[in-house]
Amino acid sequence: MSRTPAPDGARTVESLTGRRPEVDAARLVGDMVPPPRFDSVRFETYVPDPGQPSQAAAVQKLAAFAATLGENGRTPRRRWFTRHASASPAGEATGVYLDGGFGVGKTHLLASLWHAAPAPRERKAFGTFVELTNLVGALGFQQAVEALSGHRLVCIDEFELDDPGDTVLVSTLLGRLADAGVRLAATSNTLPGKLGEGRFAAADFMREIQGLSARFTSLRIDGEDFRHRGLPEAPAPYRDEQVTEAALSTAGAALDDFGPLVAHLATVHPSRYGALCDGVHALFLRGVEQVTDQATALRLVVLADRLYDREVPVMASGVPFDRLFAQELLAGGYRKKYFRAVSRLTSLARDSLTRDASS
Repeated sequence: MSRTPAPDGARTVESLTGRRPEVDAARLVGDMVPPPRFDSVRFETYVPDPGQPSQAAAVQKLAAFAATLGENGRTPRRRWFTRHASASPAGEATGVYLDGGFGVGKTHLLASLWHAAPAPRERKAFGTFVELTNLVGALGFQQAVEALSGHRLVCIDEFELDDPGDTVLVSTLLGRLADAGVRLAATSNTLPGKLGEGRFAAADFMREIQGLSARFTSLRIDGEDFRHRGLPEAPAPYRDEQVTEAALSTAGAALDDFGPLVAHLATVHPSRYGALCDGVHALFLRGVEQVTDQATALRLVVLADRLYDREVPVMASGVPFDRLFAQELLAGGYRKKYFRAVSRLTSLARDSLTRDASS
């Protein structure tokens, strides 16, 4: 395992590039739970905006949906808050889609639904769309179906509508799970080119998932959409020697040079990026450079998500995070992903500033 040499008396520091995690199918499925920052959320901790009555209504309706998850996890005989969808050929609508803009608490509510579902942890799953596609990539389609078909509930956060191939893949998977009696819940992003055309994506979601749409009912959550604010301004980067010194004095640190880390990520399946971060309490990056290659950029998006989920602060030198992705990437079809990654890395960089100030 790669370690950074330290002066006498200082601790040695691991690097992510020195790790090559091996993750079996049981862990990949077992790790599909709400991220640590949503461990304690519940319907009771969601604070609805009094000026947006749909928020309080969403809590009530989702609690009712959770109550329908009986002992066998199969679809009940009654229909719950069906608004847009009709019963599917295989039975009643068995899934719920949370429809609302960024910042209205959709992930909070989705995680609360997972926590409220009356099923053991091993019989319910929570993951992002990217995590679900990575699971299929790691296990294969049929094994993924088998691994999840015994669940009572599968929650998909940020169902991606910007990749037709993956949309069809995941829609097919969810259709198989619905046929097996698994209940579904999802949120989604907006299609490329429509970020400025309104906050709600229910019609896009229902169209893109095609035959699966009859399995979902849409639950609209009104509220201010913060997406128009654009990229957040990232903190000024540190010098290389500051990053190294801070890493050597921080317990649970990982210290990496950006170029080798990017190269290493290409050799590790994205489904293992969570395991790659196991035990890391802070990440220190030297020499961050702007990324122009889309495959590299998408891998960094996944790493940013896993770091953010685990609340790992990031201290870096080089290019500030609001300039991490080239303009042509930010203008392309995956810009929603890149904006999210920049926002999350910027938040983690600010966390490192707070930690640095308190040390």
